[in-house]
Amino acid sequence: QVQLVESGGGLVQPGESLRLSCAVSGSISSINAMGWYRQGPGKQRELVARILTGGGTDYADSLKGRFTISRDNAGSTVSLQLNSLKPEDTAVYYCHVQLIRKSGPHYYADDYWGQGTQVTVSS
Repeated sequence: QVQLVESGGGLVQPGESLRLSCAVSGSISSINAMGWYRQGPGKQRELVARILTGGGTDYADSLKGRFTISRDNAGSTVSLQLNSLKPEDTAVYYCHVQLIRKSGPHYYADDYWGQGTQVTVSS
């Protein structure tokens, strides 16, 4: 089985920074994508940033330049650096990993999610 555990969330003031970490355990040898999503109150879950198989990254346009995603393969950890935080960044942040599984001639994508960590930006 695959498990994802997030950490690093908390309450901060506008302009401050946080670093979120996600520890992944289990079989993660074939990763299609790994990243972070968030869901604010009354909003749909949205992509924050992710790292793709080819090594490329994908950021939400409004967040690019403030947030940075990184992956530590040796430590099986994906991190998200959040800088210059704004009140609208308040949300539950979820770690996500998509694995590719081969069964005979077919491939399947399996998605796994962490429990989420709360980030609150307020004065």
